[in-house]
Amino acid sequence: MREDVLSLRAMGGDPVSEEYLKAELYHRAEALKDIPDTPLFFGRLDYADEPAAGDDGIAGHSFHIGRRHVHAPDGTPAVIDWRAPVSRPFYRASPADPMNLARRRRFGFSGGDLTAYEDELFAGAGAPGPDRSAPVPATRPSQILIDEIERPRSGPMRDIVATIQPDQDDIVRADAAQTVCVQGAPGTGKTAVGLHRVAYLLYAYREQVRRRGVVMIGPNRAFLAYIRNVLPALGELDVTQTTVGELVASVQVRGSDDEAAAIVKGDARMAEVLRRAARGAGGWPPGRSRSSCTSCGTGASATARPANCSSTGSRT
Repeated sequence: MREDVLSLRAMGGDPVSEEYLKAELYHRAEALKDIPDTPLFFGRLDYADEPAAGDDGIAGHSFHIGRRHVHAPDGTPAVIDWRAPVSRPFYRASPADPMNLARRRRFGFSGGDLTAYEDELFAGAGAPGPDRSAPVPATRPSQILIDEIERPRSGPMRDIVATIQPDQDDIVRADAAQTVCVQGAPGTGKTAVGLHRVAYLLYAYREQVRRRGVVMIGPNRAFLAYIRNVLPALGELDVTQTTVGELVASVQVRGSDDEAAAIVKGDARMAEVLRRAARGAGGWPPGRSRSSCTSCGTGASATARPANCSSTGSRT
């Protein structure tokens, strides 16, 4: 696919349009670069033969699920993007609600090498064929999923796209107009979920989000270096990373407080004062609307940028 993009020639009606098309082709080619030791797919969905309401003709078909969309030379999809609606049963299907699946297959990899695969059968699935592994009931936990979750963490953060849980999927796929706050103890995946939400918003609301841009804010450069590979691995490159200090430094200082005023403003009780003031203001700042964020165009409150603009998915 990357070769197909690189072979295209940007042809616009004027020089500005042509340069815009060149930039688009470049970004698309960069997003399609292969990442060493990162497999393109991690699962497969086999839909039941009997169509369900609103199945859009997917009954009886199988789809490989991966980090980005890949198609064959004739245009037939070979791998479906994990963010596409047809991929959602990979994360949501259960014995209580199989979502018209007959089988869910998980693949295990070591680096770029396929080492195992595991099938989960749902009600109505037929017997396994000669090319299938011995299936396990969907009521049993997946050993491949458990092994991946318990894998020792070392080096830069990796994506969790193959192990997203249903409650995490709800956060990742929440509507763009909804402000999301992710809370939890250290090491519970708050940052990873926030990053995958950014990736989802860039997929589902691409024009809306890219028009205003996305800013990912971290506490320091070391933290940003730790998470820098996650979004590129998911094919998203157009995200600006900065720290709180760098963001503040970009604003011109027009005055200073005396020591007494600084002490009052730095007191933790000031947060409650600001909260009451914001809620009692009765209006919105000029040029701002309830559904507009200055950073990415997604939903915001009167006092904070939405969660999808930050590295952790949290807000204050």
